Amino acid sequence: MRASRARRGRGLAGRGLRGTSGVMAAGLVGLFVVLLGGWVFTTRTGSAGPGTGMLVGHGLAAAAAVVAQVVADRRDGRGGALAAWLVLAIAVAVLAGYWLF
Repeated sequence: MRASRARRGRGLAGRGLRGTSGVMAAGLVGLFVVLLGGWVFTTRTGSAGPGTGMLVGHGLAAAAAVVAQVVADRRDGRGGALAAWLVLAIAVAVLAGYWLF
């Protein structure tokens, strides 16, 4: 019988990091979906809305975050932790780059 993931070296800190990065990846996907809906609505009504650059940037960031989160969830140790940190870095970069500045 295989050992569970919790017994194979994922401590509380590792699970917390992966959980946080998972929430951030899901948040980026949700933000992209909302922006896409806003773009569809504003193009039909002719009002100002998110531009193509913002949509492409958020879409690529969301896709990269989901891929990194899958790696983080499937790998233990340093590789999984680095992938989880990458998700957090992507989220911070997108939120700071598009929404803060």
